Amino acid sequence: MSRSGARRAGAKGRDDADAIHVAAPAKLNLYLHVVGKRDDGYHLLDSLIAFAAVHDTVSVRPAQALTLKLAGPFAAPLQRETDNLVLRAARALAEAAGGRRGAQIRLIKRLPVASGIGGGSADAAATLKALARLWRLDDAVDLGALALPLGADVPMCLAGHAAIASGIGERLAPVPALPPAALVLVNPMARLPTNRVFQARTGAFSAPGAPLGPCADAAALAAALADRRNDLTAPAIGLRPQIRAVLDALAGAEGCLLARMSGSGATCFGLFADDAAAGQAAAAIAGRHRSWWVCATRLIDDVAALGAPDLDAA
Repeated sequence: MSRSGARRAGAKGRDDADAIHVAAPAKLNLYLHVVGKRDDGYHLLDSLIAFAAVHDTVSVRPAQALTLKLAGPFAAPLQRETDNLVLRAARALAEAAGGRRGAQIRLIKRLPVASGIGGGSADAAATLKALARLWRLDDAVDLGALALPLGADVPMCLAGHAAIASGIGERLAPVPALPPAALVLVNPMARLPTNRVFQARTGAFSAPGAPLGPCADAAALAAALADRRNDLTAPAIGLRPQIRAVLDALAGAEGCLLARMSGSGATCFGLFADDAAAGQAAAAIAGRHRSWWVCATRLIDDVAALGAPDLDAA
């Protein structure tokens, strides 16, 4: 190695030693019932929340001011924004900590934007966690109190474990541990703002789902979810008809136990018994639909099971 190469490697090592890395996994609505509407226009939900192993990564390092650098395959849409949830979360935490604080924040954006899998909310939650560690806040600031003003999905992403979400998504109730299962996530590369989907929804409200019992395996989980649904699917398809093609592709894949849209779309998921079946299905779908985002991954009951986050920006 040259001297300049050694200096770069040494500097990178020192930077990494100072950095804190936190995964921001995709959030999934395994079912989503719209059960009412508040006077202020927010809809009331009943939804089973879980996570996927595929994730964005938030890294923070000491700095004098708050800055944000973006990388990854879905960074471009965020480059055009003057503000985003990551910076809003950082500023809210700095203010709550009682003083001017700085950090160099790097977001590796691997999840599609405005896609129904809580990418922005997960990024905000990961930012709160990472900066709380960097600034050694311990219990001095209630991160949960900062989460909801940032967005209805941020509290569940901050909690990071499977739960039944009610209210506007801020009330979380524990559920029995979810079984190991594989997933295929597919997005037709169609951004779909959440507010437009809720505005397009019509008809009566649904009843909450019955309590979910323990599920021994992926097939049992699929059976337990079969009589539930995502109430936002029809309005989402009305706005983005290609979602129907995504659902058909997943449902027709060999080994798919359940195909459903997540959140307000346009990302849909297929539930599979094992990684091999999911991998084969993902390869087949990606081969037929080269413009779609297709990802084989795993169902995560608790984000603590993820381990060290991926730092590859490719």
